Amino acid sequence: MCGIAGIIDYEHPAQTMCAPYVQAMQETLRRRGPDQKGIWKESFVTLIHSRLSIVDLEGGRQPMMRGSCCIVYNGELYNTQELRAELLARGRQLSTHSDTEVILQSYLEWKEACVDKFNGIFAFAIWDTYRKELFIARDPMGVKPLFYTMCKDAFLFGSEIKTLLAHPFVRPRLTRSGILQLMLLGPGRIGGSGVLEGICELKPGACGYVDLHGLHSWTYAKMEDRVHTDPLETTVQTVRTLVRDAVHRQLQADVAVGTFLSGGLDSSIITALASEQFAREGKKLHTFSLDYEDNQKYFHATKFQPNADADYVEEMVQAIHSEHHRIVLRPQDVADALYAAVDARDLPGMADVDSSLLLFCKEIRRHVKVALSGECADELFGGYPWYRDPQVRMRYGFPWSQTTDHRSSFLKEEWLTGVDANAYVSQWYEQTLKETDLVAGIDTQERRLREMTMLNMQWFMQTLLDRKDRMSMYASLEVRVPFCDVRLARYLYSIPWEIKDYNGYEKGLLREAVKDLLPQRVLWRKKSPYPKTWHPLYRQCVSERMKELLAQADAPLFALVKKERVQELLQEERSVPWYGQLMTTPQTIAYLLQLNYWLEHYHVEIQI
Repeated sequence: MCGIAGIIDYEHPAQTMCAPYVQAMQETLRRRGPDQKGIWKESFVTLIHSRLSIVDLEGGRQPMMRGSCCIVYNGELYNTQELRAELLARGRQLSTHSDTEVILQSYLEWKEACVDKFNGIFAFAIWDTYRKELFIARDPMGVKPLFYTMCKDAFLFGSEIKTLLAHPFVRPRLTRSGILQLMLLGPGRIGGSGVLEGICELKPGACGYVDLHGLHSWTYAKMEDRVHTDPLETTVQTVRTLVRDAVHRQLQADVAVGTFLSGGLDSSIITALASEQFAREGKKLHTFSLDYEDNQKYFHATKFQPNADADYVEEMVQAIHSEHHRIVLRPQDVADALYAAVDARDLPGMADVDSSLLLFCKEIRRHVKVALSGECADELFGGYPWYRDPQVRMRYGFPWSQTTDHRSSFLKEEWLTGVDANAYVSQWYEQTLKETDLVAGIDTQERRLREMTMLNMQWFMQTLLDRKDRMSMYASLEVRVPFCDVRLARYLYSIPWEIKDYNGYEKGLLREAVKDLLPQRVLWRKKSPYPKTWHPLYRQCVSERMKELLAQADAPLFALVKKERVQELLQEERSVPWYGQLMTTPQTIAYLLQLNYWLEHYHVEIQI
């Protein structure tokens, strides 16, 4: 993985050639790409790259020029070998083994149609020196980020929001629209929005050209419904084949690779398949689990988190004989890292879910440079509680955030003047339902399950992918997500619920497909999400910090939210999460702390 950025300015080309802010923009990408830096300049354009070297360590240097085109690219292409063979057969000359060159040569061969051929996670930009235009694209699942903005006739893009803010003419302005996102939808984001005024993100599965007239983009990849005709046995075998192949492809690297291992179904499947391949190659797999100090003492089961991970992790380690690393975090360290997590995400996020992942990735990076993780299986196979409970499933609104009245109670009145908070949230919910592709004649249950899949893929999954990308890349660790393989996602989209819920068990189809891979207890373990600390010291830490904030006369948070409402929050104990499954009262306090830090340290200008 890497960091990319660029400036296209047709009106003032000389400004991009020697501007000091080019180095400032590149410096913001240092953590994403500490191994090699590159800048390429021509009239109208500057392309910026910071590289984390994973494949073809020498041949994959960027920016890379071939023919009339120059590329900067962030990601991994998992069908590199097949495309390389096809390009060679068509007469293309390739001088490296890097996926960067394959993407660039694919563009030279097929222009914008090249994106239909890619299986991978990517964001890239290609400047055509002959046409004087830029082509940009993002992977179908939205694993890799690509932000952009227009600034004084110039088009700027970058892997992170901070990269754009390094340009002197890009100001971090927060309008009512951004405030409503942060307080009513956050840490989720509206697709295509960077929250700050004028900052956008290319949507998943989108591409486009930048020329004298601006950006012209379109969606090249989306979920399309069809009638699923495969019988159960064929469906199970296809899922098994796709999962196995995705893991196999994503283990390819010229550096050390490991896996996240929580003892849950998803990470255990990836780990078991990786271990098989490593054993064939005579290597031992490094696995990594996260735990918290005194977790055995303070953990208590809930509807969303029915059991702790440690016993299941140990069972997996004994089964596959991995080189295991158990990383234990202290609650005060998790609290201390809340602000570093904001620096990584460039926005307030999932509180200690973010900060603990950031610390976890930092420790993993001491041992490997690439790790595979189990994100996105629940979105695609229907593993979340809101898929399986018929009443919750049919309830109106985003199922992971049924707290609009609670959220709006924090906002100061001036931000809600003329705004119906529930209507604001509903408009984005309704828009997603309209964008859900459905075959004709589909019944009510299947219609709702397609809608739930689309809601999760466009919203909740994007928040988790943001979290994984920013927290891992802050530690210069590449994390790959095999369940996000676009072939698997497209196949699963139309599979009837009675097959996905095979035997009436969460992710029953997936369990059936891998039933011989895992120990029985792990195979049938109920879903338990990414863990959080239950230690009372964590709440004490964030509460004390909020009390200090309440005592300040000029804390920027209170330009947005009511002090008295925050004081009440410190005395509350809500079981309904602010967002997702884990963000209860301590995490809500932490989210507001992150929001204040972001406003202050990013010098956000609040626009009344």
